[in-house]
Amino acid sequence: MSSAKTRNIKDAKATTGNLYPTRIDLPEEQRAKIVALMNQRLAETIDLSLAIKQAHWNLKGLQFIGVHEMLDGFRTAVDGHVDEIAERLVQLGGTAHGTAQDVSNTTSLKAYPTDIHKVPDHLKALADHYGSVANAVRQSIDETSELGDEDTSDLLTGVSRTLDSNLWFIEAHLQE
Repeated sequence: MSSAKTRNIKDAKATTGNLYPTRIDLPEEQRAKIVALMNQRLAETIDLSLAIKQAHWNLKGLQFIGVHEMLDGFRTAVDGHVDEIAERLVQLGGTAHGTAQDVSNTTSLKAYPTDIHKVPDHLKALADHYGSVANAVRQSIDETSELGDEDTSDLLTGVSRTLDSNLWFIEAHLQE
């Protein structure tokens, strides 16, 4: 599960730097908090995307082809949300921090295991990662709404639906 290193969004200036001007009518203090929060979600969704690909490449076992192909679609969907998250925080005047170093320093996810190969082992590891990211996204829906940014809240609702749906598919494979 999560080894939560989540930053406090009250200290947003330290994690966002200076915001760029925008005509979006949210106060700068609120935008700074949202940008910090969205950079956290950005790191976690990039981390999840990489974990999906790690599993995709290294699966072995009877369900290989079905899970291998399923993960391709999951990766595509998560990558789309990565782009939406990054673009939204830039729209708010922030800078998206999506480098490998930023992701490594910011993600709250445990490192994905690289010593597993069996399909069920990858599915369990992915379920843990999906669950952690989905739960953080759901919390961020409420936080961005409380900060007066219903557009970001709505964007995250879409992310949440995708994560929950993918998690359902993964968990269904694990049930007997």
